[in-house]
Amino acid sequence: MKIQKHCVGIDISKSTFTACICSEFENQDLRFSEVKTYSNDKIGFNQLNRWVRKLVKDSAPMVYLMEATGVYYENLAYHLFKIKKVLHVVLANKSKHYFASLNIKTKTDEMDAKVLSQFGVERKHTPWAPPKEVYLKLRNLTRYHLQLQDQKINLLNIQHAKNEAHETQSFILKSNKKLIKVIEKQILECKKEIQEVINSETELSEKVEKLVEIKGVGILTIATVIAETQGFEHFKSVKQLVSYTGLDVVQRESGTSIKGKTRISKKGNKYIPRALYMPSIVACRYNENLRITYMNIITRKPSKMIGVVAIQRKLLILIYTLWNKNEHYIDGYKTKVAPEQAEATRDNS
Repeated sequence: MKIQKHCVGIDISKSTFTACICSEFENQDLRFSEVKTYSNDKIGFNQLNRWVRKLVKDSAPMVYLMEATGVYYENLAYHLFKIKKVLHVVLANKSKHYFASLNIKTKTDEMDAKVLSQFGVERKHTPWAPPKEVYLKLRNLTRYHLQLQDQKINLLNIQHAKNEAHETQSFILKSNKKLIKVIEKQILECKKEIQEVINSETELSEKVEKLVEIKGVGILTIATVIAETQGFEHFKSVKQLVSYTGLDVVQRESGTSIKGKTRISKKGNKYIPRALYMPSIVACRYNENLRITYMNIITRKPSKMIGVVAIQRKLLILIYTLWNKNEHYIDGYKTKVAPEQAEATRDNS
């Protein structure tokens, strides 16, 4: 029986990755190779290449598939792209749905690699390519800016705790204040660098200028959304985008037939929801259309957070729409959010 496709499924972590090859025959039968583990470095990458060449002798199409696990997948992804391999990088929430469809409950590196290889032959995926340099720079800078902000918050918390303490050495207070000033200076420098990257491309700069016309949305929010989505290049619909950010709605179920409350999945890119949080708070107060939406939701639901999440989603869709149409924001610009989405709740369990 002729083989029609191969997929190397890769489960990757900080220091190692595990690989398995799934081969699909013309009658849809599947054959799996043994599972191999390699170091997540150039030595391991070359060992993977030799292993695949040794096992796969035919000319059937070959693809590689892995999850987007923080930054740990990037070196191998760039390596495979450089040697002209077809690679698919999927979000964890997408692969999780596939695992669930197979009723896979055991989570090991070996099992994950095997199921990911099957995922690659049984489903269609978009080939991965490195982000454009400008988006990569913005992603690195916006994530670094967020890290600086977190450090500042931690230092402010220390300052507050020491100020309230019965007795604190002056050295600690002075040292902490100096660190806060250093971080604040770096935050300003990082903002300038983000603006310079945006200004380096005329088309990007013009689009961003239009997007910051949205009330409550600033340059850092836009830069984060654009960087994390690579300018929305790989999104063909609002549904795909919302799912990518983890702001999509899932149904909480109990048993086989009892449906519970809807909630947002939170299984997606973590940077975009965080970037949209404060703008959504501002929009709830000062953007008339979004304020009305927010008020309508919280009058029916017990938690204000439900309304905030709905506004986060509407702002994201608004940014996506204006970016694609290359239009200015006009007060009263409306985007539609399905009722079940607007009333989604956060899963705090």
